[in-house]
Amino acid sequence: MGLPVSFDHCVIHVSDWERSNAFYRDVMGAELVAREAGWAYRFGDLQLNCHGPGVTPAEVARHPVQPGNSDLCFEWLGPIDEAIRHLGDHGVDIEKGPMQRFGAKGHGTSVYFRDPDGSLMEFISYRG
Repeated sequence: MGLPVSFDHCVIHVSDWERSNAFYRDVMGAELVAREAGWAYRFGDLQLNCHGPGVTPAEVARHPVQPGNSDLCFEWLGPIDEAIRHLGDHGVDIEKGPMQRFGAKGHGTSVYFRDPDGSLMEFISYRG
């Protein structure tokens, strides 16, 4: 049995709130959460906190998150062909895939693309 630990959030950097909010809401399906300064993007009970204009990163970070240096994978709950169509409908170019990858639930099929700041995004589907 493991420790009483579960994943809560990670941090990305955005350079333009309006552009990133639209991307994470419309393309990624996030709930936008207004914060004292800036925004967070919520996916169920998991969250992406954001550093960006007007946000001062925590002093404990050795190297604050920079635009474009994140690499995040999200599970697509349908077939990967639906993810490909969804990305195309939003004008998002696929950088690589579909291809076989190994994720938190085992083997799946992934496509890779970029957020507006150049961070690498991945949709993985565990459906055939």
